[in-house]
Amino acid sequence: MINSVRNTVLAIANKNNYGYIAPQDFNLYAQQAQMDLFEDYFYQYNSWIVKQNQRVSGTGYADIVKSLVEVIDEFSVTKGLIKQGNSMYFLPDDYYFISKINNYPNFITSGTNNLNSVNNLLGDSTAAFAASGVLPGQIIVNTTASSTYKGFSAYVVSVDSLTQLTLSSNIFPVTDPASASGNTYSIFTTAGIVEAERVNQNKIFYLNNSPLTAPSVGYPAYVLGGATTGITGDSTTGKVGNSITVYPTSLTTGGSMIAEYVRYPLPPNWTYASVLAGGAPVFNSAAADYQDFELPLSDEPGIVAKICQYIGIEIRESQVYQFGKTEEVQDNQIQT
Repeated sequence: MINSVRNTVLAIANKNNYGYIAPQDFNLYAQQAQMDLFEDYFYQYNSWIVKQNQRVSGTGYADIVKSLVEVIDEFSVTKGLIKQGNSMYFLPDDYYFISKINNYPNFITSGTNNLNSVNNLLGDSTAAFAASGVLPGQIIVNTTASSTYKGFSAYVVSVDSLTQLTLSSNIFPVTDPASASGNTYSIFTTAGIVEAERVNQNKIFYLNNSPLTAPSVGYPAYVLGGATTGITGDSTTGKVGNSITVYPTSLTTGGSMIAEYVRYPLPPNWTYASVLAGGAPVFNSAAADYQDFELPLSDEPGIVAKICQYIGIEIRESQVYQFGKTEEVQDNQIQT
């Protein structure tokens, strides 16, 4: 979709030779446009929920709420949290909204993977998986703090031998920079999962000081932004305060806290290759850093309208800006 969007935008902007848009500028505008429309989905969802409660929304093909939920669910992620200290856990850098945080209390075993593979395999020469009680259907979490795949989880598909497992997805790839030293992992059963309650800083103080209401293994709680200094989030580029503090503090098993959250969309990137020196760039979807829009195809007109507004400002052409603004207003009127 990204190449179609760019061609449309260039056709609009260049109709009267208003100006050429460099790929770098287009990618910046594309990212901003995608974020605008992404966040708008949540406002639309709230608006249509109100209409649904007022019984003025449709059903079947006219069920707008259902279609919005389907789009938002495309960004739903389940990921293990990396422990920092006894009770502090980093949140993923890409989280937009935390749906829930679950505690997996039934720990099975842990170790270090030394069979990095593209075949969804985990190998640990020191393990005894069958003897440890590892069974298909259990969840395994990559707990390597230095790994770009930290927190990624998968399910055990089969126990191939005492030292090898087949997983539902590849969370220990050979492309991982931490693969040379091995990735650590933890395995849990999916039984007895407990949802942690989110509380604010003021409330957790009173809860912890009462033997009747203090968080327990059966009823855990967490505070968002549990530290204010030295926090780098899920990675070295994380956001300050991008963490939670879990109570009781005895919940310290790495990988046992697993978040279900809505992530941000990946930044779109129109990649290209120049045929001749000084020639126009040619679209190249085979580039390693290529990234299409993650929004549905139906959002293409809205993305074009948003980008045209940014481009109209850049080239100081009010007609391009007004075109984009008019299209956006008309689209909003249709949706509401």
